[in-house]
Amino acid sequence: MKKEPILAICYDFDKTLSPDDMQAQGYIQSIQYEVADFWKESNKLASDNDMDQNLAYMYMMRDKSRGRVLFTKETLHEDGSKVKLFPGVSTWFDRINEYGKSKGVIVEHYIISSGLKEMIEGTEVAKKFKKIYASSFYYDDRGEAVWPAQVVNYTNKTQFLFRIEKGVLDINDQGVNSYFEPDQYRVPFRNMVYIGDSDTDIPCMKLVNINGGHSIGVYNSETKDKSKVFRMLDENRIKYYVPADYTEGSKLEHLLHQIIDRTIANEILEEFHFDCIAEKMEETKGQSEEELKKEELIDKLEDSTNFANTHYVIAQLVKVESWSENQKNKLLRIALENNQVTYILKDKDVKEFYSLVCNGINSKEADKIKEILNAEE
Repeated sequence: MKKEPILAICYDFDKTLSPDDMQAQGYIQSIQYEVADFWKESNKLASDNDMDQNLAYMYMMRDKSRGRVLFTKETLHEDGSKVKLFPGVSTWFDRINEYGKSKGVIVEHYIISSGLKEMIEGTEVAKKFKKIYASSFYYDDRGEAVWPAQVVNYTNKTQFLFRIEKGVLDINDQGVNSYFEPDQYRVPFRNMVYIGDSDTDIPCMKLVNINGGHSIGVYNSETKDKSKVFRMLDENRIKYYVPADYTEGSKLEHLLHQIIDRTIANEILEEFHFDCIAEKMEETKGQSEEELKKEELIDKLEDSTNFANTHYVIAQLVKVESWSENQKNKLLRIALENNQVTYILKDKDVKEFYSLVCNGINSKEADKIKEILNAEE
């Protein structure tokens, strides 16, 4: 391997790494709301105003904090520090990184969540992520949240997968729209894992799935409700589902180990593929489009498997005004080795073409073809 492959593991947060919505683990209670009432009012606000649901909950958080709690980045970090994580999450990242290292794979972890970036930054595992893509606020000079800075919903989540693929991680970097050759991707989709729990993850899961990556649905092992993952499996949104158990030796850990193992094998084959492309580019470097077209026609004649197709290719070949000596020799060899050409050498169109090809060529192949062309019926 020329370089260690990178495996990007992308996570939703709420009900993927944490058993509940992050806002429901302290913040909503701090503004004297029942959790169900908060979400009901937030969803109604969105519905009544044709408003994005994420913008609605962010507005609610800011609005309902007035006179009750400070609404600053620091207080949101503090709320995040109280967020409960699924079993094993606190040690998960180091364990997976270590296994990847032992196999020659660099493992990176990313959050792609509709939750709040500031609260995720307050969790004990925040520093384990290479990048946290989540909704966030703009803060004024007093440190208070005054406006959404970033809103991540279920449809625009996919943009971050393309940023990860190209290594263009800054959300304001327009380089994500630049064209990349297939072998230039920092993390091709085949080396991505997306772990999520619900419908909001489906666009990302599907995008990863159809491009050769690995999408995993997780469910809470305490409730044992698998209805969502069953449906996502039926709809080809996910390849696998497991309990949201991140402890050592868990089913999820075993699955990730297998994906890491497969990554190495995949990349060896991909490297071989790109080496073939590089060799082809080197050997055809400097050839004009006309010359490449000639070679393509010769190849089609060589691969012809029936008389009708041979006549069709000959009709294209006769339009070419000139051939190099090497190309003529290849055409002569094909006439003697491909029965679908040999058997119809005396057909009018094929005979006329090969008479021209043989002209000026002194070789055993040319003599043999001339003999066939001039033989009496």
